[in-house]
Amino acid sequence: MAERRPDGVSHRRPSALLLDLDETLLDNSGIPEAVAATCDAVAAAVTGLDARHLRRANTDAWQSYWPHVERSCWLGQLDGFAASREAWRRTLHACGCTDEAVVQFAFERHQRHSRDAYRLFADAADLLAQVAGGPVRLGLVTNGPADLQRDKLRCLGLDDVFDTVVISGEIGAAKPDPAPFLLALRRLAVQPSDAWHVGDSLASDVAGARAAGMLAVWLNRHNAQTDAAAVPDVEVASLSAVATWLCPA
Repeated sequence: MAERRPDGVSHRRPSALLLDLDETLLDNSGIPEAVAATCDAVAAAVTGLDARHLRRANTDAWQSYWPHVERSCWLGQLDGFAASREAWRRTLHACGCTDEAVVQFAFERHQRHSRDAYRLFADAADLLAQVAGGPVRLGLVTNGPADLQRDKLRCLGLDDVFDTVVISGEIGAAKPDPAPFLLALRRLAVQPSDAWHVGDSLASDVAGARAAGMLAVWLNRHNAQTDAAAVPDVEVASLSAVATWLCPA
């Protein structure tokens, strides 16, 4: 049955709903605190290291290192944990510490604190609780290294929630390439015209979903400006709106 959303776009309830992970379902706002806690732990364990200097060095290390390896991580050419370990190695080297045992200690502490910081957005938890196991099939399409993204799903208890999970690092293709979306739909046996994708990135989620022939729902939590190069079919401020359309009272 056709419905009409508040934005005036007509639609049928989809057969499949694809979702992005980071900053759509997963709230990454606790990551800076995880880095700070790691730096505190390292400084407390190693004489001569200062937590504030470590935090600044870690920021500098990621800003200089990540642009060179981001694409490789997304395409499965470099593991996420390997990239994180290298960033901590660069952090410590910048602070005068070249002890590989300390690098490993920092990496392991960071993994522990990051896992503790992973949280679903409240509206994401509500959406999944309402939709999972229902008539609309669920898929996850995420850019990132396979080891890190799979670890996030385990920590969040989402291993068995989705009917299919497509991670760019596992297939060698990353959003906005339509290939990850189309692979998810093939696995679900759903046509693009019968599916929605919801994500927070105009460049990756909206552009990729539209290229795949899907209805693209932009999750704009922070009232950002629309990029004319990637115009969503629908814009929402919360996943609660999506839940309402899929599971009307």
